[in-house]
Amino acid sequence: MNPVIKKMMEHRSIRKFKEDEVTKQQIETIIQAAQMAPSSSFMQSYSIIGITDPAIKKELGKITESEYVEKNGHFFIFCADLYRLTVLASAEDKKEMEEMLESTLFYQISVQDTSLAAQNALLAAESMGLGGVIIGGIVKELPKLDKILQLPPYVIPLFGLAIGVPDQQPEIKPRLPMTSVYFENAYKTDSLHQLIEEYDQRMNEYYQTRTENNRIGTWSSKNIEMFKMKTPVEFFSQYVKEKNMNKN
Repeated sequence: MNPVIKKMMEHRSIRKFKEDEVTKQQIETIIQAAQMAPSSSFMQSYSIIGITDPAIKKELGKITESEYVEKNGHFFIFCADLYRLTVLASAEDKKEMEEMLESTLFYQISVQDTSLAAQNALLAAESMGLGGVIIGGIVKELPKLDKILQLPPYVIPLFGLAIGVPDQQPEIKPRLPMTSVYFENAYKTDSLHQLIEEYDQRMNEYYQTRTENNRIGTWSSKNIEMFKMKTPVEFFSQYVKEKNMNKN
């Protein structure tokens, strides 16, 4: 197994970091690695905001209810960004671009670009002996975060990435069986029920035996309950539309 694949297979989310600093060179290397990710039509439709102000990190910790957002080696926020495409456009150009900029298609493309860049960043960090965790909880108070980060139109924060020197070594969480996520030629549903039941048994064993945060539960039960909560999502849709994205 080559070193890159080995590092991928060893991935685990790190939520506890030592006080060791992440160097400027490491941060720059991580960002450069993120920039080398594939990009649709080479639009590079994302931006990365590094949070170094302790007051902002503390505020983000309150928003996400996560201590590791405040206490880490470095914290990045990855944003879908179509604004930069308009910077050199004339007023007439912008008017003509508007329909495409506000479309679901290009919103999705910017989300894809951002996600690919973030994965490159995390893998780069891990290759240097650092650990990290992707944090989706930053979207809990989007208007407030938008104001803190001073975001222009067509820029939306999607998730954070906390990195640093690991101060824990959690077990690797079992993934779904490959046969439940990879199909040849067409989506196969006939064996999914059994595959998911077997996977749930593995996850229940994992949750009960891992060294931290033991509990009883399965992958299915966790997700079924989450989707039954009916947590209002209108705020997210409304915020995205107010940023002039995903409107049509």
